[in-house]
Amino acid sequence: MSELYGDQHLAMQDQFDTLRLAERLDQIIVLADIDDSHKGFIETRDLFFLTTVDHRGYPTCSYKGGTPGFVKVLDNKTIAFPSYDGNGMFLSMGNITANNKVGLLFIDFETPHRVRVHGNANIDKNDPLLNDYHGAELIVRVSVEEIFVNCPRYIHRYQRIEASKYAPQANCFTPPTQWKRIDALQDVLSEQDKKVADAAGTITPEEYFVMVTNGDG
Repeated sequence: MSELYGDQHLAMQDQFDTLRLAERLDQIIVLADIDDSHKGFIETRDLFFLTTVDHRGYPTCSYKGGTPGFVKVLDNKTIAFPSYDGNGMFLSMGNITANNKVGLLFIDFETPHRVRVHGNANIDKNDPLLNDYHGAELIVRVSVEEIFVNCPRYIHRYQRIEASKYAPQANCFTPPTQWKRIDALQDVLSEQDKKVADAAGTITPEEYFVMVTNGDG
């Protein structure tokens, strides 16, 4: 048995008579390295979900999106992805600097499939991969400890309509963030964000709500 299961997991497996099944799944699907099928799937995703743990012990789950290929498999143990401009809270990135254990969930909603990753992350604002990512502020590298495919039967099928126009792309204009135009935020914005908001014009929270309901948040 690997270290995937703790006493709490084994107790529930025993309660529901799945001890043997769980052990067999651990043996046949949980890997320590990224294989070619994982690599191909991960590098064609345009989104994933990232879990980190904060200073209080609370898990933080974050959606990460970009253009297909924004997550790179550097070798059979390492995944890298960019951190783009966000809301300035730096919840996920801050958590990683204090507790580097992370989880990543990659999902295909059109042809139901998912891959889970557990690993240890590190951040470098001078990472050479920054040159490969237009608009990235930081690069996160994850050293993979466990990677495995999960049953897709409860994944609802959704069709991808269009990519977010806010996902940074080289040689392509990225529109300014609309919510940073809200008038109540102007006195706490960074100097750069303030210049962008001034150029675009401020809006009220009510006007922003209308934008969101129209799909332009």
